[in-house]
Amino acid sequence: MSALYDTIGLNYASGRRTDPRIAKEIHAHLGRAKTVLNVGAGSGSYEPTHLKITAVEPSLELIRQRPASDVIVVQAHAEDLPFQGNTFDVALAILIVHHWSNAQKGLSEMRRVTRGKIIIFTFDPLATDFWLSDYLPELGTLDQKQMLSIADFETVLGPVDRINVPIPHDCIDGLLCAYWCRPAAYLEPDVRRSMSSFSKISNVTEGLQRLEDDIQTGEWARKYSRFLDQDSYDFGYHLVVTRDANQCR
Repeated sequence: MSALYDTIGLNYASGRRTDPRIAKEIHAHLGRAKTVLNVGAGSGSYEPTHLKITAVEPSLELIRQRPASDVIVVQAHAEDLPFQGNTFDVALAILIVHHWSNAQKGLSEMRRVTRGKIIIFTFDPLATDFWLSDYLPELGTLDQKQMLSIADFETVLGPVDRINVPIPHDCIDGLLCAYWCRPAAYLEPDVRRSMSSFSKISNVTEGLQRLEDDIQTGEWARKYSRFLDQDSYDFGYHLVVTRDANQCR
């Protein structure tokens, strides 16, 4: 079973770690769930370790990077979940919906196998104020066609709440906007390997050279001084949480 992250996901687990502040926002919506399905689970970030977890992941490379645990791991795609209906109390999908070949089908499958809440951590590329797009303009439009609106989610899942999740200034999860006040990090190849966006854009070298020059001359700090005194910043990352009648509370 081939998958995108079999190619770009080498050393993924070392870069994409659970940030406890983001985890707190996600886990606040678990209620009294006992069984959790994590769809597109990667190497296991943000899984609530005190609950019974079943992880679905198409990439064998990412499955191999998971730490030893009692988690049940199934190699499968979101669009064809190998479970009976209403199997799980809660389902998670963490920064993955935009990678699915058919997002509506993946969401429909999550709804089918889950009897309670569905919690999705995603982002809105149109809502971002991310300075890196000034150096790499393709980042600003990369995921726009693949991202779902709240109306799209509600068409499949029913009523949902949107909860904004600001990114901490010292975020330890190497998602795309994690280093928003640590610009030199984006010059490191190992940092960029944890971000799928860099595998999809061109002219990276030229843009990063301009970034490096601006860091060295102090121009970056002058341009983006508004970021430097912030503890966290809203870059459009948010939770989509269903309002189910049965929420396992």
